[in-house]
Amino acid sequence: MNFESLSLSKTMLRSIEAVGYHEPTPIQEQTIPHVLKGRDVVGCAQTGTGKTAAFALPTLQRLMETANRPTTGAGQRRKRSRRRVIRSLILSPTRELAAQIGESLVTYGTFTGLKYTVIFGGVKQHAQVKALNSGVDILVATPGRLLDLIGQGFVHLDNVEILILDEADQMLDMGFIQDLHKIVADVPAERQTLMFSATMPPEIRKLARQWLRRPAEVQATPDASTAEFVSQEVFYVERKEKQKVLTQFLMGQDRKKTLVFSRTKRGADRIARRLLRDGIHAVSIHGDKSQAKRKSVMKLFGSRKPPVLVATDLAARGLDFSGISHVINYDLPNTPEIYVHRIGRTARAGASGKAITFCASDERLQLRQIERLTGEPVPVKKVPILSQELRAMTRQAEPIEPDQVQNQEPGEGKKTAGQGGDGGSGKKNSHRNMKSRRGSGAGSSKRSKRRKNTKRSGKKIKAVKRTAAAS
Repeated sequence: MNFESLSLSKTMLRSIEAVGYHEPTPIQEQTIPHVLKGRDVVGCAQTGTGKTAAFALPTLQRLMETANRPTTGAGQRRKRSRRRVIRSLILSPTRELAAQIGESLVTYGTFTGLKYTVIFGGVKQHAQVKALNSGVDILVATPGRLLDLIGQGFVHLDNVEILILDEADQMLDMGFIQDLHKIVADVPAERQTLMFSATMPPEIRKLARQWLRRPAEVQATPDASTAEFVSQEVFYVERKEKQKVLTQFLMGQDRKKTLVFSRTKRGADRIARRLLRDGIHAVSIHGDKSQAKRKSVMKLFGSRKPPVLVATDLAARGLDFSGISHVINYDLPNTPEIYVHRIGRTARAGASGKAITFCASDERLQLRQIERLTGEPVPVKKVPILSQELRAMTRQAEPIEPDQVQNQEPGEGKKTAGQGGDGGSGKKNSHRNMKSRRGSGAGSSKRSKRRKNTKRSGKKIKAVKRTAAAS
């Protein structure tokens, strides 16, 4: 099947041709005809299946078709005043995913004449408010910043014709359920609603019944299936040994882009710092980083010499990285579905990749849950052991560049290889060594005796003074 057979307009086909697409992906092939007919859609599709184009292309076409024939009083007033209003709202769980959807709209909508903007938290709102005031047809937003700007009177959703919820399950996992209810209540009841999710837990199906009307169900891949060309392996490693094994594994592999997943933000920073100390170029990314630092890290990871990227599950979905050869689960995720998203960051677009998992003894239950979900066991491998030459290389740390300093916590100085894992500084160690050297030898015993005699004589003088004062 080709895109021409999906009833897309010449304008949209022109955009597709400019991008270089030739055949639609399964999720595009199933979704686009339903959206063009105005039906609600609930779709199950993992990251990397072409989901953004599946809802963006038909949405752009429908907005173009309805722009010249307003059917409501508000639409007629808009046409007379030539002021654009928000006619489509796309909700995204993270700023990175929102930004990527915005970039896709720019690409697919090159010849449409429609305007779009993206709003999210973590940055000042002035530029976003300015874009909204100039008028937009499509708004891409994260729930928190959207509600903030609605409260300030900068966003009005009275004219929304198409509501799209992308990565709905992730929005629920991030605690946006109440925000979503408020936003959905703010858009017109007569609308087209599209909901996409990588998994379909009962909560998502319940929301679909509440917010969608007789939706067409599309599913590009089986729920919780793993990517076809991912080679999976698990190493049984205790927690205290994981950092050393990670360094040894990275030093001994012929790899390209490598993504390491940590369960916590502090853990991601700590792993990146220790890799730097061991001579491996590494950076971290998580939700506590400023937007500027996150952009800097993403740009660095997309360069010709990318560092190892240590991330929380922020990067499991929503970050568009290509060419990742290895995904390493330093910590197992709390829910087995996240494992599928993590390893789906490699082996994209027909490429192959490796997914390595470090499993401690207290994480084996989580591993069994993952195997039950995917329906296949993860092969167990022996921990690789480095040669003496490679072990010596891990003690020769690379200099820390300005971009890498962001991984250090406030108040923490630069560390060098061989300092150990207790977080102590070289100055403290040298101070203790100097004290130990002063306290050695015969001279030190004589000095200690003199100090004791001086203390005794001082006490005697004070006692005499107290007696004289009393008399």
